[in-house]
Amino acid sequence: MRERNTIRFSDSDRGIRAAVSFLKKGGLVAFPTETVYGLGADARDERAVASIYRAKGRPAHNPVIVHVSDIKAGLALIDLPEAGVKAAEAFWPGPLTLVGPVRENSGIAPICRAGAKTLAVRVPEHRLAKALISAFSGPLAAPSANRSGHVSPTNADHVMEELTGLIDGVLDGGSCDVGLESTILGFDNNGIAQVLRPGGVSIEALEAVIGPVRSSEVTDNKTPSAPGQLSSHYAPGARLRLNADAPTLGEAWLGFGPDPDRKSAISLNLSPAADTTEAGAFLFAALRQLDDWLDGSGTIAVARIPESGMGIAINDRLKRAAAPRD
Repeated sequence: MRERNTIRFSDSDRGIRAAVSFLKKGGLVAFPTETVYGLGADARDERAVASIYRAKGRPAHNPVIVHVSDIKAGLALIDLPEAGVKAAEAFWPGPLTLVGPVRENSGIAPICRAGAKTLAVRVPEHRLAKALISAFSGPLAAPSANRSGHVSPTNADHVMEELTGLIDGVLDGGSCDVGLESTILGFDNNGIAQVLRPGGVSIEALEAVIGPVRSSEVTDNKTPSAPGQLSSHYAPGARLRLNADAPTLGEAWLGFGPDPDRKSAISLNLSPAADTTEAGAFLFAALRQLDDWLDGSGTIAVARIPESGMGIAINDRLKRAAAPRD
């Protein structure tokens, strides 16, 4: 893969225009969303999307999310049951991805679907993401802007650390507000909703709009039906020990709520106030920081996170980050 001169584009109309010029030439540009930074390419260009896979080292069987400007553009790409349309109307733009059968003549490169008949689509809420997609005047394929399996990026520095030389640029929009990837919602043949990946929209919020939803989980790395389902994912170099009451000797500590008396000298707290929304926004940045302090080795002990609200998505990411690695 050729070496690229990776540019940091400013948060300005000029920066957006420069980013669009690369995208229109089949280039790769990372950009902020309210969840994490995505690595964008023209979703209609097979070669451009293939460059995403190469830059990330992403498995070919793992599909990507296509980002569009508004609900009309999203519903033009996929066929959704009534519950899906209701979810789109309630949560787009926002941190929700909907998966449905791709419509004929969608124009989306088949590589985005990784062999599936369905397509994952999202309408982001972040002002720069919206401005970029609008200026580009087309759909952008955009998985998280990091090496495959690593901790997702929540600011431009994270992107530059991992992908400098591999992509054309990053549109710098500061830190992401949500900090966890979007919730992915799919539907079975009967139109029953399934949460394929918990994320920025809570299950409680979804159920308030569309009624009960089921959860679906991939337990191996062979057949993900949506992005972010690989059993080992979001992983720092250091190992994670989950649901810990306190760190043992030599462990780093990632806390939630009041810290234990035996806190490690190497420690961060996701939310001293035990707020899962605050914890979600800080999770990936904290994992990266602790991993840097540990030089990518050793163990991070992680406090218990409640299994409710954003805690469900946090625990999903932590479980995958702690999974055995190939």
